[in-house]
Amino acid sequence: MAVSPQSQSVSQAPAQIRPEPLAAKVTEGADQKSSIPHLDDPSLYINRELSLLEFQRRVLEEAQDPANPLLERVKFLSILSSNLDEFFMVRVSGLITQLTSGAREVSIDGQSPSTQLQLIRERVCELAAAAHDLWKHDLMPALEQVGIRILDFSQLSDEQRSEMRDYFVRNVFPVLTPLAFDPGRPFPHISNRSLNIATVVKDKDGVEHFARIKVPNTISQLVAVSHGASQGTAPGDSRFTFVWLEGVISANLRLLFPGMEIVEAHPFRVTRDAEVAVQELESDDLLETVEEAMMQRRFLNVVRLQVSTSMPDDMVEILTSNLEIGAREVYDLEEPVGLGRLSQLYGLDRPDLKDKEFVAAIPKQLVGESGEDLFALMRREDLLLHHPFESFQPVVDFLRQASRDPLVLAIKMTLYRVGHDSPIVAALLEAVEAGKEVAVLVELKARFDEESNIEWARKLEDAGVHVVYGLVGLKVHSKIALVVRSEGDAIRRYIHLGTGNYNPATARLYTDLGFFTCDEEIGDDATYFFNALTGYSARHEPRRLLVAPVNLRQRLQDLILREIELGKKGERGHLIFKMNALEDPEMMKMLYRASQEGVQVDLLVRGLCCLRPGVPGVSENIHVTSIVGRFLEHSRIYYFRNGGAEEIYVGSADLMRRNLSHRIEIVFPVRSANLISRLKEILDVSLADTAKARLLQPDGYYVRSASAESAGAMNSQSWFLTHQDQPYMMSAQNPISHWPSPPFR
Repeated sequence: MAVSPQSQSVSQAPAQIRPEPLAAKVTEGADQKSSIPHLDDPSLYINRELSLLEFQRRVLEEAQDPANPLLERVKFLSILSSNLDEFFMVRVSGLITQLTSGAREVSIDGQSPSTQLQLIRERVCELAAAAHDLWKHDLMPALEQVGIRILDFSQLSDEQRSEMRDYFVRNVFPVLTPLAFDPGRPFPHISNRSLNIATVVKDKDGVEHFARIKVPNTISQLVAVSHGASQGTAPGDSRFTFVWLEGVISANLRLLFPGMEIVEAHPFRVTRDAEVAVQELESDDLLETVEEAMMQRRFLNVVRLQVSTSMPDDMVEILTSNLEIGAREVYDLEEPVGLGRLSQLYGLDRPDLKDKEFVAAIPKQLVGESGEDLFALMRREDLLLHHPFESFQPVVDFLRQASRDPLVLAIKMTLYRVGHDSPIVAALLEAVEAGKEVAVLVELKARFDEESNIEWARKLEDAGVHVVYGLVGLKVHSKIALVVRSEGDAIRRYIHLGTGNYNPATARLYTDLGFFTCDEEIGDDATYFFNALTGYSARHEPRRLLVAPVNLRQRLQDLILREIELGKKGERGHLIFKMNALEDPEMMKMLYRASQEGVQVDLLVRGLCCLRPGVPGVSENIHVTSIVGRFLEHSRIYYFRNGGAEEIYVGSADLMRRNLSHRIEIVFPVRSANLISRLKEILDVSLADTAKARLLQPDGYYVRSASAESAGAMNSQSWFLTHQDQPYMMSAQNPISHWPSPPFR
């Protein structure tokens, strides 16, 4: 296995994105026992919200990185904007609720809601300023150099303005609904994440009136301009010349307000609280309750108002007073307001400006030597898929084959995020038509996918599928499919378990793992698991699976304690955990204890991490790496050296309080020596990354490798793409030996 990155040289982040130190920065050099803080000390932990914002900073760095293809950089800028929307809708809204309700709860690092909101505002303003500066001074000029122009309306020629007026009349004007605000007409509802134009018009008597126009999101936000050269630009490929839709609307407001003088018009954008409370305990019908909650979400409180820097104070006052928010919720932005709309540019037919396309491999083990079906392959050996480098198609084929196989009696599975036009759902519907028993738990409470999941649940139920909508008080986040097959005089169970959703679209964008097995003990556990979901079942202690909230937390703690005890006996202790987030207080304390006892702890944490590595006397043996690159790191792997008798677990759960205590999760063991080698390779390659990895420092900030920009920098995701058809290239005894300068000792 790769060892710790403590000898890896690092460089500071670029000055323009490096924030001020945390107030709770840990003092370095505190090596005397008396100065070692207690594990409950708030100074040992990083604020959850600020850690999430540090992840957004890493996303911004990808947009800033000139080594990335240009449209990929634009995509990352769009992702940053969308991520911040969700951050306000979920995390900031929760803090505001705490503040307004008078709650005195403090964060794990000892901060009050008010202090956290102030720190968040400072960080978000830094991120927003850097993002708009990047767009205006770097990405826009770079796009223009390759023939993609995004112009201000004032830059258009007379011919182009005439063209845009015709476009407005034909395509935009019929869709718009100007809403006035006066004593006879109340202030209009401003929908969540909508872009709007605040307008002041003057009538013939000189009286000014306020109106709002919603910029429709059903129309392309970047309008193509197709005739001639623009003012101040050279002639070029006019297919890729655009102007923002709000600019087209603002330039044609006289058509919306005939006979009125247009005094001024400025864009603004609203973000609302999205955390609806589903009163499950009082519900007779969870489906109806979730539907009602979705309706309520539209009218929840505003948590952020983004306005153009050109908007005058009196207009801002009209908005804030009617939206019932204070100055702290107002964010001034350079135009364009709403950089998330830049995602439209990624759809341009410019493959030269994007990452090179790839075809996900089908592992040789799944091809079969003599036309064997997937069931035969699973009977021979357990199988592992590493998405997106290996295709998700075998998972779809597994369910399709089950739906058509006359020996299959039943299919049971959980669905969390399904996506559109799902082949998974199509296979389940086909199975029902073939007369098989099909039972599916569709988690209606999957945030922001509630409406989609409601539609799928109804479609499945109408077709005759046994549908369960979820469990009271618990989200079902596990990824499991069970196929029951009659084989002679026996029944055999085939199981797929994974770290990601049953969604072919995200399987091309996220790094995830899928596992096929017909292990009898796992089959027994899976049967009990589904019986508990669909019926009534007394508490069952799984034999092989780790299931939250039943035994997952305790088993992980026991495995960490075993590593500690082996270390005390002279064995080299080593834990490697790969996950999306680390926030659970008890698990962080366990990892601190392991470090204090000399256990080496390597953590690959993509997003938020509340643990501080490198604190003298507490976490010198802990190293935290975050990889942000082309694909979203999403797999969860838990490695325990176990005195050389290595154990590896994979599953759906992060080390967060919600995952371990308030969700239904499954983490499963991988026992095949071949697959353990494969998983160790994945961890080795990830830990060896010097191109896209950032190392968490004790002060809560991340730094990149000093060799990140060198020609020999190791990009783990690129390595997996290059070696997708050559598994097990890196042995545990000689990791990354072919790289010129291995980053780890």
